[in-house]
Amino acid sequence: MNRVLIVDDDAGVRAGLEIHFRRQGWDVRTANTAAEALAKFRQDPAPLVVTDMRLGGDGDAPGETGLDVITGVRAVAPQTAVILLTAFGSVPGAVQAMRAGACDYLMKPVAFPHLMATAERLLAAPAEVAAQAVPAPAAAPVAPPEGASAAVRRGLQRARQAAQAGADVLIEAESGAGKEVWARYLHASGPRRNRPFVAVNCAALPDALLESELFGYVRGAFSGAAAAKPGKFELADGGTLLLDEIGEMPLGLQPKLLRVLQQREVDRLGDVRPRPVDVQVIATTNRSLAALVAEGRFRADLYYRLRVVPLAIPPLRERREDIPALAEFFLRRYAAPGTGSPRLAPELVAELQSRPWPGNVRELENFIRRAVALATGPVIGLEALEWDEAAALAPPPPPAAAAPAAGGLRAGLSWREAERQLLAATLAATGGNRTHAADMLGISLRTIRNKIREYQLPPRAQCTENLL
Repeated sequence: MNRVLIVDDDAGVRAGLEIHFRRQGWDVRTANTAAEALAKFRQDPAPLVVTDMRLGGDGDAPGETGLDVITGVRAVAPQTAVILLTAFGSVPGAVQAMRAGACDYLMKPVAFPHLMATAERLLAAPAEVAAQAVPAPAAAPVAPPEGASAAVRRGLQRARQAAQAGADVLIEAESGAGKEVWARYLHASGPRRNRPFVAVNCAALPDALLESELFGYVRGAFSGAAAAKPGKFELADGGTLLLDEIGEMPLGLQPKLLRVLQQREVDRLGDVRPRPVDVQVIATTNRSLAALVAEGRFRADLYYRLRVVPLAIPPLRERREDIPALAEFFLRRYAAPGTGSPRLAPELVAELQSRPWPGNVRELENFIRRAVALATGPVIGLEALEWDEAAALAPPPPPAAAAPAAGGLRAGLSWREAERQLLAATLAATGGNRTHAADMLGISLRTIRNKIREYQLPPRAQCTENLL
């Protein structure tokens, strides 16, 4: 069951949101002040927090705002999704909220279907959606991606040059190779480092919402638009906008994106005048955009406009010399505070360097995290391979090896049921990995997500985190 913490000093609004969420099967906690909310969150963290911007409570905590909630929540659980609600909308206010760590920013009165769609999107794939705006503050510089290979050194040099020039960048790499880490490093390496870093996943949003999320809308632009809302381009003004999985962007929306990139001005839905924006755009994809152009599924002019500075991150199997440094980095990250990092036995490091790592750096991180959690001594040896019960190091099975659907496919089965069974079997065979399932079935990641929602298949047991 999904859980949410609702924070609002208006008892009526708080009760209304609680009723709506409970009707959808959510476990709901409520609070009317930031202090109460953070106390409850520390005691029982929730994966989603919905907070009002202005909080007064009973007068005991004057001056509290939703930003206090966001800051406190991020300090306890950085991966928690936070939605900020406000009746006093402005672009500076939205930017301030996104800098504090809000994943989305909605105007009151909020249409509950829109709020629910946003909540489900943030919880469905936090690794892809991630934090919509987590800046790299000057006091906490972003470390470069780990690795000692010549390919990594060349990539870092090119990233730094692109950052200084403010040029748009296209990052192409397999899933799990660390595209977002490179994007954040690029942002932190240039003059925009103290400005917003806003990320939006083009594959995680339904087509109908992607345009309004990117470009914003004015009041009355469509049914339910009770107040104006700035888009991600405006929220990133002066900073960097990450367009993750750009290859999944619908063809119909690509001309509007191309115009924004060329003119550096955005048209909110329903507006009569463009708004200038100053952003550096970083686009990432795990698919070959050149191949999509050849297939007629991506505009050639947009491809060349994005590809001002191309940056290709090699898969981990092509830079095995980086594995020891990455493993040490993750050891330090996941070691218990105050206990020191365990060591990896040389024979385990050699074994790690010999493996194919189809899930790339993300897969290696999960392996090290599991090894640290299960270690019983200061040295982690080959026994760590036995703990890998999910066989995370094995390549995803080919379609022929996929587990059959329950009962098998039989003659006369409806097309819809056959599709549902095939999708369920493929997800089971890949351990719930949607990217691998999409590759096996020859369809897009967006289609996989839409079908999972359509057939109400159970979500993954545990979402993958944002990793190197």
